[in-house]
Amino acid sequence: MTAPQSQPIIGITVDLTAERYQLGRSYGPMVQRAAGLPVILPCCLEAVDAYLGICHGFILSGGDDPIMEHWGVKTHPKANPIDPQRQAFELALLDGLTERPDLPVLGICLGMQMMTLHAGGRLDQHLPDTLVTADDHWGRKQHAVSGELGRGLVHSHHRQAITDPGALRVVATAPDGVIEAVQAVDRRFYLGVQWHPERTEETDLGRGLFERLIARCRVTASC
Repeated sequence: MTAPQSQPIIGITVDLTAERYQLGRSYGPMVQRAAGLPVILPCCLEAVDAYLGICHGFILSGGDDPIMEHWGVKTHPKANPIDPQRQAFELALLDGLTERPDLPVLGICLGMQMMTLHAGGRLDQHLPDTLVTADDHWGRKQHAVSGELGRGLVHSHHRQAITDPGALRVVATAPDGVIEAVQAVDRRFYLGVQWHPERTEETDLGRGLFERLIARCRVTASC
């Protein structure tokens, strides 16, 4: 199955509750505005290979907190863990994407954290315990970021943050030193951002990230 070169298929992971899948309403329109075709991916382990074969690129969406026992660390008591089925699915998807470095990936908030943990990184599970400016990153506030990825104000909402990027490279930070974006230098497009570009007004750090993803997906789709 293929889509027109001008409209790559973008698989978007979703949150999982007891009875339904959930996804912020901004994701789909942002992909469409960037000339992509958004497709929601139910958390089905058996479908991972099919998703990798159908989609030209992926977005790992935001959500709650990783279950850290998978990495040999106790989950913080104040964490709000994601559904185990979602975590298992996204880790399987990340495993598959490791074998397909040509497929572009954009990780958002939780998505960035999962990408980084999968790459051997480390996570501060509760910023209020360790960072006096933790509130700057919570409550859907805006704060500045800067680095190779760009400079501007972003829409932030997280109480956890990466402290070690593992095999990835840091490409943006906040003024207080919080790692805000990571990427893999040896892949076509493998970028994770801690903020929410689907809510960020700054073009380069908001809509522009979706446009960059779609642009790289067009290259993949034409190969």
